[in-house]
Amino acid sequence: ASVGVQAKDIVDTAVGAGTFKTLATALTAAGLVDTLKGKGPFTVFAPTDAAFAKVPKATLDALLADKAKLTAVLTYHVVSGKVMAADVKSGSVKTVQGQAVAIDTKDGVKINNAKVVTADIETSNGVIHVIDAVLRVVLDDEDRQLRPPLAVGQSLDNLPQRQVIVGHHRLRRRD
Repeated sequence: ASVGVQAKDIVDTAVGAGTFKTLATALTAAGLVDTLKGKGPFTVFAPTDAAFAKVPKATLDALLADKAKLTAVLTYHVVSGKVMAADVKSGSVKTVQGQAVAIDTKDGVKINNAKVVTADIETSNGVIHVIDAVLRVVLDDEDRQLRPPLAVGQSLDNLPQRQVIVGHHRLRRRD
């Protein structure tokens, strides 16, 4: 379904829709409201409140309390530029967070495993595509983007985990 251009920005459009309360709360907690009210343009894959309800409450509460992780998850839902549904092709696209999302256009449009349920909600600074699930981004011990890369010759002694993945090789620390 296509909706005409709105005079409101991405945040005001989402808040005005009434079905993105959890997203609005998360954007505020992460300090991303001003960014998404900025010039853009941005393409946002916006999970509805129903999509956030699929996330276990303890997981969501922990995420809302951790600004760095929350920012990583939310920016994983944003792509630079204005990408309308007609311009979407199967493949992958890099998100603002840094990792890529997979796009599948075989049966409607899917972003990773989330289905686009409403496309092309145009705003003054981009476009919103409503999705039915929160996109999962690799975080924590699997999280390579929130940890600084190892410098050449850096000791593994201070790392919190016992293994480090380098390329496709798994190195184990000897104690």
